Amino acid sequence: MDVTFDTASSPFSADLALAVRLADLADSISREKFRALDLHIDTKPDRTHVTEADLAVERAIRELIAAERPEDGILGEEFGTEGDASRQWIVDPIDGTANYLRGVPVWGTLIALAVDGKPVVGVVSSPALDRRWWAAQGAGAWLSEAGGEPRRLHVSAVSDLEHASISFQSIAQWDGAGYLDKLIALTRQVWRDRAYGDMWSYMLLAEGVLDAVGEFDVKTYDLAALIPIVEEAGGTFTSVTGDAGPGNGSSLASNGLLHPALLAALA
Repeated sequence: MDVTFDTASSPFSADLALAVRLADLADSISREKFRALDLHIDTKPDRTHVTEADLAVERAIRELIAAERPEDGILGEEFGTEGDASRQWIVDPIDGTANYLRGVPVWGTLIALAVDGKPVVGVVSSPALDRRWWAAQGAGAWLSEAGGEPRRLHVSAVSDLEHASISFQSIAQWDGAGYLDKLIALTRQVWRDRAYGDMWSYMLLAEGVLDAVGEFDVKTYDLAALIPIVEEAGGTFTSVTGDAGPGNGSSLASNGLLHPALLAALA
């Protein structure tokens, strides 16, 4: 995929081009094993699942980064951290592993570049949905689907909670974090609530068809690639308590107009 046409204004255009190559590589591996009858699945110490595809995708991404950006650091879900963190590639090889192993098509590879801790490039590639989203700081957020021409993304203009459509991801997450009562109260204030799940909720937000997403029990690699896409589409991305960055354990993403009201509702 040629992304040079939309990144001329970004100092990270070459990094985005590499991230797209990494996504191509990841898709070629994950697509082959999706719904395969011989897919090998293990359980990690934290009782979450990992498939052979998760491991193979991250290994391949790490090898290409090491070849193309040997001075950069890497943080991945499956193999941890290595190298310099001032320029760090952050990878979730398959976001939505539970969906992947059950044959649900809502999953994708998340690839980010963070500079001094701030995500400045993000690619989300979902081959089962035939969609890819990407952004680089200063160059906007974009979507390509089903081989069509890329289109630029913009968040919605909904400014009142009573007209908002939100995704809360998981009742169990909010309950475990002690926020279930506040979630229920919030769902009574908005027009529509759903739990679309994983990376897809945030991409629907960037596309302007959802207005807010909230989530708990999330790691840096779950969020880093999503932040540039949401922000370059005009949205706001913080923790539930309003802190910036992907490493706070929770997320609250919105079209920006709703953010103060959402933070107040969850305070």
